[in-house]
Amino acid sequence: MNNWDHPSPFTLALSPAAEHIDGLAHTNNAVYVQWCEQAGWAHSEALGLSLEDYRRLDRAMAIREGHYDYLLPSFEGEALVLGTWLTGGDGRLAMERRFQLRRVSDGQTLMRGRWELVCIDISAGRPRRMPPEFVAAYQAAVVGAPADSRPSPSGGEQLA
Repeated sequence: MNNWDHPSPFTLALSPAAEHIDGLAHTNNAVYVQWCEQAGWAHSEALGLSLEDYRRLDRAMAIREGHYDYLLPSFEGEALVLGTWLTGGDGRLAMERRFQLRRVSDGQTLMRGRWELVCIDISAGRPRRMPPEFVAAYQAAVVGAPADSRPSPSGGEQLA
């Protein structure tokens, strides 16, 4: 699938099940948020950092702020793919993760999301500098944002 917002996404194949469908007969927006969490964890694990590593290091990347732009609906049984990237990070305390949910049949973008993450000390719940393991795994995965990939003000697809 081409035309991702950023190069080389980490992807997760998804398909809404009956329990994901709301009273308006489409996938409930809260499900998209859950899928983003699943994709974020799967990407972190693929980069070599698991929940067990977080606990061992007493550090975690916590969501400080999350934004979701719901562009088009999805329906039960549709084949979808959720891409995610690390798009920024200072190598000390903060990171940014982006998401793009697309329908396989026509490539349309259904949702875009962005998380601002901060490294915390799990035991105290306070911001703390990233351990070297985080810096090594996450900073190496940060991708740049092509200038023409920004969503248009209407939230629709950019035409190149």
